[in-house]
Amino acid sequence: MTDPPASPAAQDATTRHRVMKYIVENGWTTSTRLADEFNLTSAAIRRHLSYLESTGMLITRPQPVALRKGAGRPANQYAAADKGRQTFSQAYDTFAISAVETLHRLGGEEAVTGFFEARFAAIEARFTELMTLDPALTQSEALSVALTEDGFMAGLAPVGTGEQLCQHNCPYPAIAARFPQLCSVETSVFSRLLHSHVQRLATIAHGDGVCTTHIPPRKENR
Repeated sequence: MTDPPASPAAQDATTRHRVMKYIVENGWTTSTRLADEFNLTSAAIRRHLSYLESTGMLITRPQPVALRKGAGRPANQYAAADKGRQTFSQAYDTFAISAVETLHRLGGEEAVTGFFEARFAAIEARFTELMTLDPALTQSEALSVALTEDGFMAGLAPVGTGEQLCQHNCPYPAIAARFPQLCSVETSVFSRLLHSHVQRLATIAHGDGVCTTHIPPRKENR
């Protein structure tokens, strides 16, 4: 005897769960990317996104200038709100910490550091792509955009003759709190991409509200 087909309401709930999980794991994204990812029509994905936004699971913003293609009204981007992240965070954090602890037992500090370096390779690749697509971007601007696309909700603020990079979200604070190597690797990546000795001032993993990094002034920042 086969199970009866799921009701339309149940199918919608399952799709929204999968969409929300994707956004939590991947950060800012557009309806076009989501429609392609889940093989949905534009109307269908917009309906699901509208529902998730109305229930406080999502936040939205216009697509950054550096990512827009052509003229016309910019597409919206979507990211998980606090409520949306909390829906998935506990189970995800438990599994992820367990996985990294197992890696540490099997391979030690070097294996853990290598794993975190591989995680940031995607941000480095996106940084390089952004610098190529828009030569007018400074290195710090490109890094801020790449981080935001990856879910860090980053922004820049002038501080004296330098800049301050603020990350208003950390996709994996529990992992960073358990394994400080993650923040160390991240800081090293920033220094390498910006060709500057940056200084980490605060981190969400240590209980601060924002991850803050000071970028000293440079004669050439492109």
